Amino acid sequence: MPRHFLFLTLFLIFSCFGSRFVESRVPFACDPRNGLTRSLRFCRTSVPIHVRVQDLIGRLTLQEKIRLLVNNAAAVPRLGIQGYEWWSEALHGVSNVGPGTRFGGAFPGATSFPQVITTAAAFNESLWEEIGRVVSDEARAMYNGGMAGLTYWSPNVNIFRDPRWGRGQETPGEDPVLSGKYAASYVRGLQGNTGSRLKVAACCKHYTAYDLDNWNGVDRYHFNARVSKQDLEDTYNVPFKACVVEGKVASVMCSYNQVNGKPTCADPDILKNTIRGQWRLNGYIVSDCDSVGVLYNTQHYTRTPEEAAADAIKAGLDLDCGPFLAIHTEGAVRGGLLREEDVNLALAYTITVQMRLGMFDGEPSAQPFGNLGPRDVCTPAHQQLALQAAHQGIVLLKNSARTLPLSTLRHHTVAVIGPNSDVTVTMIGNYAGVACGYTTPLQGISRYAKTIHQAGCFGVACNGNQLIGAAEVAARQADATVLVMGLDQSIEAEFIDRAGLLLPGRQQELVSRVAKASRGPVVLVLMCGGPVDVSFAKNDPRIGAILWVGYPGQAGGAAIADVLFGRANPGGKLPMTWYPQDYVARLPMTDMRMRAGRGYPGRTYRFYKGPVVFPFGHGMSYTTFAHTLSKAPNQFSVPIATSLYAFKNTTISSNAIRVAHTNCNDAMSLGLHVDVKNTGEMAGTHTLLVFAKPPAGNWSPNKQLIGFKKVHVTAGALQSVRIDIHVCKHLSVVDKFGIRRIPMGEHSLHIGDLKHSISLQANLEGINFNNDVPSLP
Repeated sequence: MPRHFLFLTLFLIFSCFGSRFVESRVPFACDPRNGLTRSLRFCRTSVPIHVRVQDLIGRLTLQEKIRLLVNNAAAVPRLGIQGYEWWSEALHGVSNVGPGTRFGGAFPGATSFPQVITTAAAFNESLWEEIGRVVSDEARAMYNGGMAGLTYWSPNVNIFRDPRWGRGQETPGEDPVLSGKYAASYVRGLQGNTGSRLKVAACCKHYTAYDLDNWNGVDRYHFNARVSKQDLEDTYNVPFKACVVEGKVASVMCSYNQVNGKPTCADPDILKNTIRGQWRLNGYIVSDCDSVGVLYNTQHYTRTPEEAAADAIKAGLDLDCGPFLAIHTEGAVRGGLLREEDVNLALAYTITVQMRLGMFDGEPSAQPFGNLGPRDVCTPAHQQLALQAAHQGIVLLKNSARTLPLSTLRHHTVAVIGPNSDVTVTMIGNYAGVACGYTTPLQGISRYAKTIHQAGCFGVACNGNQLIGAAEVAARQADATVLVMGLDQSIEAEFIDRAGLLLPGRQQELVSRVAKASRGPVVLVLMCGGPVDVSFAKNDPRIGAILWVGYPGQAGGAAIADVLFGRANPGGKLPMTWYPQDYVARLPMTDMRMRAGRGYPGRTYRFYKGPVVFPFGHGMSYTTFAHTLSKAPNQFSVPIATSLYAFKNTTISSNAIRVAHTNCNDAMSLGLHVDVKNTGEMAGTHTLLVFAKPPAGNWSPNKQLIGFKKVHVTAGALQSVRIDIHVCKHLSVVDKFGIRRIPMGEHSLHIGDLKHSISLQANLEGINFNNDVPSLP
C-alpha cells in the first residue's frame, strides 16, 4: 500500500476513535490524588500566580533550583513536580525537531503548513494568526496525549538580510515591518486570547542580528556582528520589539553570535535593559542551544565557566538550552559570583510561564483545551487551511502572453520534469515534523491532465546531464511542460549558507534544453526558500511563465496544480529581493551594514538601488487591478510634549521631532482609504502594499513598507480598503545615534502606481517656555 494511503487510513481510524487510544495525562504538578502536595499553596488556583510562584521557589533547595535552569528540567518528587522538557518547535506546524515532541501511536503526524517564507508571501495577517491557532490546537492535543510540551521555540523572526543565508526560509523575509506583523500575528494565534493564560508559550528567536550560519569559513559560533545603533533600532530589533510589545510573546531566545563584541546571551543591555526593561517582556529569556557553553568554550568570553554562568544569569538569561548552567551555576553561587536571589529571579520568570500554561493546576483534562485529542490533529479543516496557505503564498513572477493558466481542454498531456517534481519532504522545508500526508507536484498535476514524468537530474545538485535527453523527449510528446526546479535542505539549511545565487549544477542547462525541445507552453516552477538568479529564464521567450512556490507544505503539489490550471488565482508577493548573481560578489555575508555607501551596494529593497531579477513585493495575477485614492489626509500637525529647553536641545534634529517627545497615542493615526477595482475577467485576491518615503535629508533614500492589506475582489467589482498609518510608527525614521524621529515636511506615499503626499508640521502649542527645565533624555 502506498505510504500516503496507509497514513490516511491510520488518520481516519484515529480521528474516529482517537480518544480510546490515549489515556489521561498525569498532571505535571499538583495532582489532586497526591495527598502530600495537593494542599500546598502553590497548587491553589485561587491564589494569584505571583504568590504561588514565590511559594514554590521558597520550598526549593539551591540544587533543585539549579536543575530547573536548563531545558530538560529535573523532577522534584518531594513536591510532586514532574520533569519537563522545554524544547519543542512549531515553526510551521508541530515539529519533532527538539526532544519535547515526538510522533507515534495516536499521533502519527501533524499538519505541516508551508514554510514561513511562503506564508509570508501571502501578506495576510489573519492567515498567519489562523495558522498559529491550528498549530496550537494540535500542540495542545499532543500535550494532552503525553507526546509534546507546551513551550514552543518559534517563530524565527530574524531579518533575511543576505540572500545566501540558509535559514532565510524560516523567516518572514527582508522587511522589518512585514516581519514584525508576522511575528505578532503568529504569536497571537499560538498563545491564544485568554487573558494572562496561555494556550501554548511561543518564543521569538534569534535575538539579535543573527543571520549567518556558515559562510566562507565563518560560523555562527565565532561570528561577531558589528552593527550600528541605527541599523539595530531600524532593522534588526524591529520584529523582536513587535513580538514582545504587540504579540505579547512569552519568551525570547538569544542567539549564538556576538553583537559588537558581546555574546547576546550575556549582554545585560540587550536582554535585561531592552527586552525586559524597555519592551516589558512578560515571560522568560532562553539561550539558543549550548549558547552559554559557546560563549565560554568557543568565544572565550570569560576566564572560567562559573563566570560565564554568572554573567548570563545576571544579564537576564532565565533558561539554558543545554547543560551548562546545571553544571556551573552552583559553583558561581558558592564562589560569590552570583547571588541565589539571581537564580530565584530567573526561576520566577520560567515558573510563571508554566503556571500561565496551567501546568500547576492539576488534572489537564479539566483545564481549558483539556478536551483536545487525536481527533483534533490533521483534521480535514486543518489540511484545507494548509492548502489555502499554499495557494496564497505562491508568487507568479512571469506570465508572457497569458501562458497561464493552462487549460484542461487544450493541454491534455503535461510533461512534468525536474528534481523537485515528485518530492514530499522537500516541500515542508526545515524545522518540520511528520506531515499528515503529501500531494507532490506530479500527483497534483495528474488530477488535471495525463502526465509524462522525467526527473531530468539526480537530485537538486544536478551534477550530470545524463537524464536531460529523456526529459527533452517527454517535452516533445506533451501539450505543455512544467519544470519543477530549485533547491532543498542539502543546498540551503541551518548551518548551510549558499556560495552563490544560481541554480545548482546543470539545472539551468536542463531548463533551457527542455524549453527549446517543448512543443507546447513551458512553465518554470521554483521550489526554494532563498532567491535564485533565473535571469536566463526571465529573458527566454520560450519560457512563458515562472512561479515561485517556496517550500509549499504538505499540500504543495495540489496548490501548484490548482494555480497552473486556474482553479486558484495567484496573489502572493515576494517578501525578499531577488538579486543577480554578481550582487553577492560585491559584499561579504559578514558585513552587517544595511545602508549603501563608498562602493557598498546596501541591502534589501530599502537601501539597495542596483539592478534586480525580481523586486521585493513583485507578484502577478491572472486578472488586473486598479487603485483609486478615495480619502487621504494632506497634512498633519505633530504635537510636542516637552519644554522649550528640551525642544531646542534634543527634540528637533535635522528638522525631525524625536518620537519620545511626542504624544504617540491613537490620535496620531491617519486613515488612508483606497478603492481597489478588479478590471479583469477573473476573481482574484489582491495584496495592497503601502510604502512611504521621507522628506529629503539624511534618511533612507528609498521607499519603505508601512502597511498592507489582502482583499478579495470578484471580476468587475470594487472593494474599499482602509490602511491605518500611525505617524510615530510608520512615518518615523532612525538617525545615526539609534534615535527614532519624525521628519517634518512632505512624506510621499506609494500605493501601486498611486502617489500621495502628507505634509507634517510641528505643533508648538502647549510647550512650557521655562528655560530652567532640564533636557530630556
